[in-house]
Amino acid sequence: MPGFGELDGVVSDGDRIMHFGDAFREQRRLADGAALAPLRDRTVIEVSGPERLTWLDSITSQSVGHLAPGESTELLVLDPQGRVEHAAGVLDDGTSTWLLADAGDAEALAGWLTRMKFRTQATVDVRPDLTLIGYIDGGAVAPTASAAAFAPNGSPLIWADPWQRISSGGHQYAEVAEHPAADYAWRVAILSADAADALATSIDRDALAGLLASEALRIAAWRPRWSAEVDERSLPHESDWIRSAVHLNKGCYRGQETVAKVHNLGHPPRRLAALHLDGSDAVLPEPGAAVFAGDDEVGHITSVARHHEDGPIALAILSRRAPVGDLVVRADGIDIAASQQVIVPADAGAMADIPRLTRLSRRPSAPDPRSTGVGS
Repeated sequence: MPGFGELDGVVSDGDRIMHFGDAFREQRRLADGAALAPLRDRTVIEVSGPERLTWLDSITSQSVGHLAPGESTELLVLDPQGRVEHAAGVLDDGTSTWLLADAGDAEALAGWLTRMKFRTQATVDVRPDLTLIGYIDGGAVAPTASAAAFAPNGSPLIWADPWQRISSGGHQYAEVAEHPAADYAWRVAILSADAADALATSIDRDALAGLLASEALRIAAWRPRWSAEVDERSLPHESDWIRSAVHLNKGCYRGQETVAKVHNLGHPPRRLAALHLDGSDAVLPEPGAAVFAGDDEVGHITSVARHHEDGPIALAILSRRAPVGDLVVRADGIDIAASQQVIVPADAGAMADIPRLTRLSRRPSAPDPRSTGVGS
């Protein structure tokens, strides 16, 4: 049976399906819960074994030791300095834990987990035979029946993105009355190859959406992902990722000291911002395009899309000292005006106001010669 990529009119970038012929129409239908998006840019990792959850809890940023079957969350793997190395959605079915990772990170994440097993009773397997389908929950279209064809523990594997709200143990830096993620009820179903092929031949063409559509909705919800917002310097604070992927009250894990220090005492050196771009020149900058405040380069674009309602939008990582006003994005020699919406404030963090105490000494201080006449 033909898969999604073999349908007529599909526009692809390598293995990734970008759209099925009309990216804007697909985006509107996806937002309304009336379309499904094949996610060929992501890969599943299966972690099985009786110690899988306690082990993952001990080496990642999230509290997953008591994750119930069917419960979803996400985790980060940090280096000793608290920088993000890997990221994955997490879903447990009572027998296995399913990690949903960006395709470019899956092999590296699985390799790191395998090296960290030691004597742990757990196995790690990359599952390229499985297909991921994204959709907005609550609409008329959902792949639940197709997901039921692959249900190792008796129920469909459907990951609910925790970004929609602040997770237990998390913290939100964005100072907004209503976060744009409130309506982002993003779900990802894990399907067998046969079920995915059957779905591709049975579903109406109008009920399919490509990555251009799903990425536009993600960017509009300010949702970070490993393949876009993460570089060698990234701290979870910078992209407000503590909101959903870090449990601030769990036990020790690699990088925890930096997470706590930056959250409680310092400010992240960079910050994520949302940009509304001027579309009059019909130029959409590529990720990596420089962002300027006047003559000063203050950051770069990480994700960009054309939104069906908001027009050209982007996420950008900026210097903490970047001004909060309007900015300019430079692409192909053209300066594009960018209206900034602050996601992570420059003073993000709990910032405990600890009073400075006078230092005490065991011995009396030397008399001030100005008051005693000594040396005059």
